[in-house]
Amino acid sequence: MSRALLKFTRVSPTKARLIAREVQGMNAELALASLEFMPNKAAKIISKVIASAVANGDFEPEEVKIISCRVDKASVLKRWRPRARGTATRILKPTSHILVEVAKEEA
Repeated sequence: MSRALLKFTRVSPTKARLIAREVQGMNAELALASLEFMPNKAAKIISKVIASAVANGDFEPEEVKIISCRVDKASVLKRWRPRARGTATRILKPTSHILVEVAKEEA
């Protein structure tokens, strides 16, 4: 079993979890192929983490299965936007940690 962790990536954990649930339990080669055609920003990021987890274990993508793909909330960047009458509004820019674990697929 091997794993890869990407920390403090600028993607919302809520949006990234939708993609992570799609690939969980899939063959790594099939997951990478399906993520390539998804239009989401999180799909490109998660595919890179899956490729890194496969490479960390010296595996080939066709012989491993994604055991878990977890997206955790990280710190939130807080920014300000000026508004009427000298006030300001907060802009929250969420970040997330992405953890992918792959293991050899038993035939």
